[in-house]
Amino acid sequence: MSLSYIGQQLTIYIGVILFLSGIVGNTMNIFIFSSVRTYRTAPCTFYFLVAAIHQTLYVLIILISRIVTGMSGIDLTRISIAWCKARYFFISTLSPISYTCSCLATIDQFLATSQNAYLRRASKIEWTHRTVCVVIIVWCLQGIPWLFFYNISPINSTCVTTNAAFSIYISTYLLGFLCAIPTLILVVFGWLTYRNIRQTIVLAEQHADRQLTKMILIQVILVLISIIPYGINNLYGFVTSGVSKDANRVVVESFISTIVNLISYLYHVGNFYTFLMSSSRFRRTIKDRILYWHRQNQIIPMQPTTM
Repeated sequence: MSLSYIGQQLTIYIGVILFLSGIVGNTMNIFIFSSVRTYRTAPCTFYFLVAAIHQTLYVLIILISRIVTGMSGIDLTRISIAWCKARYFFISTLSPISYTCSCLATIDQFLATSQNAYLRRASKIEWTHRTVCVVIIVWCLQGIPWLFFYNISPINSTCVTTNAAFSIYISTYLLGFLCAIPTLILVVFGWLTYRNIRQTIVLAEQHADRQLTKMILIQVILVLISIIPYGINNLYGFVTSGVSKDANRVVVESFISTIVNLISYLYHVGNFYTFLMSSSRFRRTIKDRILYWHRQNQIIPMQPTTM
């Protein structure tokens, strides 16, 4: 049994599990964070809501296309110029928007748990709305060049960039904007938030939420698990791009890339489950909402009136 076949089967079966888990989890996140006022009006959970929306789109567009390719053996990016361009546009916008929202949520919790009153006042939902709009616009503008510079190569019929200068930017984007910078921000502000909690005697007086802080810290761990192997694999690919490789090495590296790519999807599908583990209030909110929905759909028999 070859590594290529094993990688294909892993893509199909693990991909399907990740897809179903991601759709269920992200849908629940969107439902809870948009319907519960205390979550919807908190800056931190508003970032969670925006991230969940883009994670749902990422799973629907990017992950499902990878599963279909594994099942059929047909890579649409090799035969459709439109899909070649569109897929990389979505990859270059949806994923960084989600990561940016996670970074901003971590920064917000640092502000909310700070002993400095000025920093605590900086955690405002009005600023959060504006920040999210700017983030979405910036990353969508950043994705436009991917539409122009990606095309199907006439040499090997693969979807690649046709611009040498843009290839350098892609390496910077993958290693810097998508891996190194988010990792640095999450580690630094996650640690600062944890330090604030340890140094604060009465956290409630600062209007900070211990439950949200726990959700943030465990999300940081999930992001690091997802992003660090992806960054290391991309760095290795960049360093060895000019090295001559035999067929066996190419197969091994392709298999490792498959595993790393599957791991990277954990961030896009796992937030809901980490929130369940870390927050008793989140679990209670879900229970109350589901039971409320169930009660709303029950038919309550009318009681007979007595004269």
